Amino acid sequence: MDIEAHYRRYGPMVLRRCRALLKNESKAAEAMQETFVKILSAKSLKDQAPSSFLYRVATNVCLNIIRSERLAIFQNSPELSEIARTIDPTSGWLSRNIITQMFSRQKELNAYIAVLFYLDEMTLEEVSQETGLSVSGVRKRLKQIQLRATRYKEI
Repeated sequence: MDIEAHYRRYGPMVLRRCRALLKNESKAAEAMQETFVKILSAKSLKDQAPSSFLYRVATNVCLNIIRSERLAIFQNSPELSEIARTIDPTSGWLSRNIITQMFSRQKELNAYIAVLFYLDEMTLEEVSQETGLSVSGVRKRLKQIQLRATRYKEI
């Protein structure tokens, strides 16, 4: 495995993905580096489909960064949880909080499926191919996510 060649070839793709998810240039650059460090340390880059594998690893790295940042905010300031319950439900901040809480106890794969389907606007078939699940498995997980979202809206 030639990690340097993969870095040159796929680095821009990984960086674009990180930028799209993190919306911050410096965090995206760090996430890109972390993605390749994970690949290097695990020695698990699959030569048959490295772009797909790197895309998935980059997404997971970014989701972990987002999750840890959001959890740190609430751990450092319990008052924010109370504020989140009282502000306008149409607020983007509250929506992000709800999403963070929704996925804090769920499998990482569910968060990845939600990102692919809702953010990247992939079809069920495309999500199925990306995750290795059947279309019905993806549909089932999306229904669970939607049910959980409905419960959070009712709170």
